[in-house]
Order: sequence, then C-alpha cells, then structure tokens
Amino acid sequence: MTIGVPQEIKNNENRVGLTPSGVMELVKHGHTVYIQEQAGVQSGFLDTEYLEAGAKLAPTIEQIYDIAEMIIKVKEPIESEYNLIKQNQIIFTYFHFASSESLTKAMLASKAVCIAYETVEAPDGSLPLLIPMSEVAGRMSIQQGAKYLEKPLKGRGILLGGVPGVPPAKVLILGGGVVGTQAAKMAAGLGALVVILDINMKRMRYLDDVMPKNVFTEFSNELTIRKHIKNTDLIIGGVLIPGAKAPKLITRNMLKDMRPGTVLVDVAVDQGGCIETTKPTTHEDPIYIIDDVIHYSVANMPGAVPYTSTLALTNVTLQYAIQLANKGWKKACAENKGLQKGLNIVHGEIVYEAISTAFDFLPEKMSNHVS
Repeated sequence: MTIGVPQEIKNNENRVGLTPSGVMELVKHGHTVYIQEQAGVQSGFLDTEYLEAGAKLAPTIEQIYDIAEMIIKVKEPIESEYNLIKQNQIIFTYFHFASSESLTKAMLASKAVCIAYETVEAPDGSLPLLIPMSEVAGRMSIQQGAKYLEKPLKGRGILLGGVPGVPPAKVLILGGGVVGTQAAKMAAGLGALVVILDINMKRMRYLDDVMPKNVFTEFSNELTIRKHIKNTDLIIGGVLIPGAKAPKLITRNMLKDMRPGTVLVDVAVDQGGCIETTKPTTHEDPIYIIDDVIHYSVANMPGAVPYTSTLALTNVTLQYAIQLANKGWKKACAENKGLQKGLNIVHGEIVYEAISTAFDFLPEKMSNHVS
C-alpha cells in the first residue's frame, strides 16, 4: 500500500502522523511511505531521518494526497484539505466529528473511508488511541491552569501549591477518566487540594485507593458542582462520551457564582466541551474571558509538546496502521472488531451512531460496509 503523511496545517499543530521508526516498520512490511518535506521538523524529526528509515519525500501536501491510498495524520482535515481527499482513500486520524457538522458533511461528500483514532476500542472497552493524548492533555491542563492563575495573566494570583502558612489552590476536576486522573496526579503533586467528580462509583473507589491524601472524590451532580465552583480556583473539564458531544456540566449562568480570576480548562473541547461557554481556541490565542472567568480551550493541547506527543501517538497507532496496510481496511476491520469501531464515515455514509445522533442523520448498518 502507498501511505502518505502530510504536514499538519492546523494552527500551531506541531505533531506529525508517523515517527521515522514507524515509517521503518511499515516499509519492512513492504509498503511505500511518502512524507511531506519538513512534516516532522517541529516534532524533532528531520527529513534525513525519514529517508534513512526508508521513506520517500514529497514537496507538497497536494502530492501527498494525490499519491496515497492511506493518509496517516494527527488532526482532522481542515477546509483547505477537503478537496484533496479522494473517493475510497483511507484517512486515519483524530476526527472528533460530533463537534463539527461542516467537517462531517465534507467527509461525507468526499466518499473516503474515515477511521477515527478516538473511537477505536480495545477488548476491555478502553480507547487505546485516545489514551496517550488524553494523558498528555490531562497533565498539560494543570500546567496551563497554574500559569493562567497568575495575576499578570488575569488569574486570581494564587500559587497552585501554596507555601508554608498559606493554603494551596483548590482544583475541581470534572470526570475521573484518563484526563481527570492525569490532571489530579499533576495537581496533587504540586500540592493543590483536588476534588474529582464522577458518576462511576467503581472508578471513584479506584481513584480513592490510588490517589494521595490531598485528592478527594465526590459523586457528580448539578448541586455538587454548584457547591464547589463557588470556592474553586481551577476547574478542569475532562468528560468523555466516545464519539459523541460532551454533556454541558457547567452552564453560562454558573459563571456568576465563580470568583473573578477563576480558570476553566476544558479538555473536552474536541467533543464540543463540557462547559457551555467553551469555544475552540488556539495556542496562538489560547484564552478568552467571560464574566471575569478565564477560559482556556485549546483544541490541540498536545500539539504544544510535539516530541512527546508524536512518540506517544505512534506507539499506539502503528499496529493498527500496519493491519490496515497489510490487509486493506475491509479485511482489517472485519478481523479486528476494535478497529472496526474506528469506522466513522464510509463511502458517503455515517456508520458511527453517535455522529448521526449529534446531527440527526440516519446511521447506516456496519454490515453494509464490512464483510
């Protein structure tokens, strides 16, 4: 199979779809890999490294899309890429369709095979291609939140961990999944007082066992959220419903109950956000302020640490990319039911129900496309 890796062109997206080591493995399986020139530079991988790994270089993104049977990238195609995608071409990337009707319609029109990293499942129901980026984003949410709590950046002027004789900041985390767990580890390590809200008692029992003594768990409901936001300094939104829009746990009218300079970091922004006032921002212009509350909702947070993120991503995506390249998407998805869950749009039809629900489209049966 001929595989293409374009340079990411989303604002400040510095990751790349494959590392040189990933290229080498695909080439060993007999596949041809084209890398767009300079695609890996921002992640710390030079063109010479890709050439040494067996890749071929192409100077433009147009050539990459034109020659490749499968595109491997990091983020969803943006508008300037829509017309480059060909019918029957496999696009293997993060899509987060439920947050963008325009992207969904564009991929339907392309009649490509869209396989979304974020909905591929492991046998235990976990999301193996989402986990590493959720780990990165969860940890980064505390770094960014701590920074924007500083007074020159319009925050409350509070140090996350406090100092002897001065209490630490309070951190509220919505969701005890991967993002929430990693955020809690970082915040607790810095000495903050941390509360994790979730509705899964089994998960909360686990977190209660493994977290340090400055992390507490509570059952999530509107009353509990309203109680905590009145005296919380940093709020992390980490709620995930696979492939679907995130529920709005904090509404616009709740902002008035927060203290001026409170910071909201909505990691769920890729799926529409779990805070009603969330809108996607970029690393170039990461925050906005509503009712004196700082909102940080960068839609590609791991792109700020591309070396770490690219390595972590290729570690998990490569085995699936090899299956797709070796067997073709139909056979690979028929034999691997977890990979089949990654099918979102196939030949102009939605095959993942949560996307249909988000936009009131009629879902098609998986059996129509996978033998």
